[in-house]
Amino acid sequence: MDSIKSRINAFHKLGGFLSQFSQEKIEKKEGIEHNELFFDGFKHQLKIAGENNTWFTRENLLFSIKNWAKALTSDNLTQWVANEDLGKNKTKLVAVIMAGNIPLVGFHDFLSVLISGHSVLVKQSSNDKHLLPFLAKYLEYVEPELKGKITFTEEKLTGFDAVIATGSNNTARYFEYYFKDKPSIIRKNRNSVAVLTGNESEEQLQNLSEDVFRYFGLGCRSVSKVFIPKDYNFDAFFNGMYQQHEIINNTKYANNYDYNKAVYLMSEFDILENGFLMIKEDKSYASPIASVFYEYYDNADDLKIKLWEDRDQIQCIVANNFIENEIAFGQTQHPKLWNYADGVNTLEFLAKI
Repeated sequence: MDSIKSRINAFHKLGGFLSQFSQEKIEKKEGIEHNELFFDGFKHQLKIAGENNTWFTRENLLFSIKNWAKALTSDNLTQWVANEDLGKNKTKLVAVIMAGNIPLVGFHDFLSVLISGHSVLVKQSSNDKHLLPFLAKYLEYVEPELKGKITFTEEKLTGFDAVIATGSNNTARYFEYYFKDKPSIIRKNRNSVAVLTGNESEEQLQNLSEDVFRYFGLGCRSVSKVFIPKDYNFDAFFNGMYQQHEIINNTKYANNYDYNKAVYLMSEFDILENGFLMIKEDKSYASPIASVFYEYYDNADDLKIKLWEDRDQIQCIVANNFIENEIAFGQTQHPKLWNYADGVNTLEFLAKI
């Protein structure tokens, strides 16, 4: 009989399998189920994923895998589902339309649907299509009752009961129209911001560089804008960013840097840059690759009001004792299972459909 415990156990075993793959080393461990069938195959899938999408460097692929390995423990999974009334309703077919901006970006939705006892119909982005089908196969081996509950399609979605879709602001408008008769979670563009006071330590600013540069800034949890006081000295900021200077050795990133720098210079915008990052004063939240926007603030209370009013555009706020639900410097790319995208509780949604 399919139960929440058996589903938790399946994902716990998947976490064990993934724990063999990290930036430090890829190493076969004892006691991992079906390793003889899947270990070498997953190594191959990682290679193909990187060849298919050059933003998916080995470092970033393995960073994502390591994070999921740490998240998928029995304790984490049990704590996550404890507050939700899962599995009481009839099993539904939930369509999940995934983005492809960072490796396994749609995994949380995939996990949420299956842990809730529903079946999942996955439409992947062509930018990130290699890893998840392989991991789904592993899940079917460790928990045969998941067989028949996971479907991948490249065709038009049909026959589903609810949908979770992630895309740009433009595609979100299409999704909202197309799925208007179905229960849905539809996610749009969001960016993350940091609030600086000028009192940050060198270590905090170095940690912030991880929030800015991880996944080349392509994630919604990547910091693309900083708020700074009027007399802010950027020297400390650039010193903190410097530990990521080798990013310019990535050809795709370097091309974006050169292109965006040329656009800024031709437009006669004032920018500061250090050879691998540009900063520009701008009211917008979404900065192009290789650039971070900044905006001055006069007082903390006004900034808190602004951040509240703009909350639909913001995924994370990185700060130090500034605002509730802030994230510590360097931690944006380490979300817990219960840190929901856009603040929408996916499990709660899935329990009610």
